[in-house]
Amino acid sequence: DVQLQASGGGLVQAGGSLRLSCTAPGYSFEYYAIGWFRQAPGKEREGVACMSVHDGISVYADAVKGRFTISNNIAKNTVYLQMNSLKPEDTAVYYCAAGPVTSSYYSDPWNEYDYWGQGTQVTVSS
Repeated sequence: DVQLQASGGGLVQAGGSLRLSCTAPGYSFEYYAIGWFRQAPGKEREGVACMSVHDGISVYADAVKGRFTISNNIAKNTVYLQMNSLKPEDTAVYYCAAGPVTSSYYSDPWNEYDYWGQGTQVTVSS
């Protein structure tokens, strides 16, 4: 199984920035879809951003468009989530997920994921 490691969470004031990282030692992300999801207390898990690594096709949730950017460094086999202009409502546990990209990614990018990381806490204070 692919073991995903998510890191970079923390406590930040509203308006601040954080960068999350997702990596999987020993595996190549090149033909995978990588997604970032989050779950706030009492709420369902939601997709935040995802990327098909080999062609760079990315999708964002409306709530984060213009503030979050997903990117990858193939050489480091790492996918990043740059989060700017953070708001208190962004507070959640953030998870990265991975799955072999298929054609269905291009119509429904939020259901491609077989492997999940352990989550990293992001807390935004007002």
